[in-house]
Amino acid sequence: MRLCYNRIERGKKVSYFITFEGADGCGKTTQLNNISKMLTDMNIENVTTREPGATPLGVELRKILLHYEGPVADECETFLYLADRAQHVQNFIKPSLKEGKIVLCDRYTDSTVAYQGYGRGVSVEKLNYLNDIATNSFKPDLTIVFDVDSETAQTRVGKEKDRLESEGIEFYKKIRFGYLKMAENEPDRIKVVDASKSIDEVFEQTKAIILGFLNK
Repeated sequence: MRLCYNRIERGKKVSYFITFEGADGCGKTTQLNNISKMLTDMNIENVTTREPGATPLGVELRKILLHYEGPVADECETFLYLADRAQHVQNFIKPSLKEGKIVLCDRYTDSTVAYQGYGRGVSVEKLNYLNDIATNSFKPDLTIVFDVDSETAQTRVGKEKDRLESEGIEFYKKIRFGYLKMAENEPDRIKVVDASKSIDEVFEQTKAIILGFLNK
């Protein structure tokens, strides 16, 4: 039974697909882990995952995407992310939802639109179409975007940067704009958190969104 995007009813359990988004350095991974612990403490089954790199194939693709030292065409980069996502959806996300678990995912389709679309300049319309092909139009029930100014985010990343983290401040300003534009266009699904605050303050914002969503 399909409910509100991807809620899958299994007995008395209803599972949800929740994604955590934002530019590198926004703190989303920390908050994802905090939310997972909160749900576990509440005896709510959940799993955490990420893109790229959640499956054995994805691990190899992640190495290329983040650490390949040669030039990578924008379209090639896009299709590598899409390949990882197609494998991820079919072999991890959907099976976990069918088991009645809440899936907390670090990056998903919105990352491709933000990074390869707004950041690289690939057509957003084309990316939305390709994302639908890769996922069979499988959308999150809820997406949280952790928003922080690009300068702060870059300082949080640290000195050792991967291939994308090394792109520079202008690239990340475009990404931030992209995320905020998507949130403006899909306010029911995408919620924005002020990630400039302390970890505890950001967690309180995130917790309020998650619990409000689950209590609907």
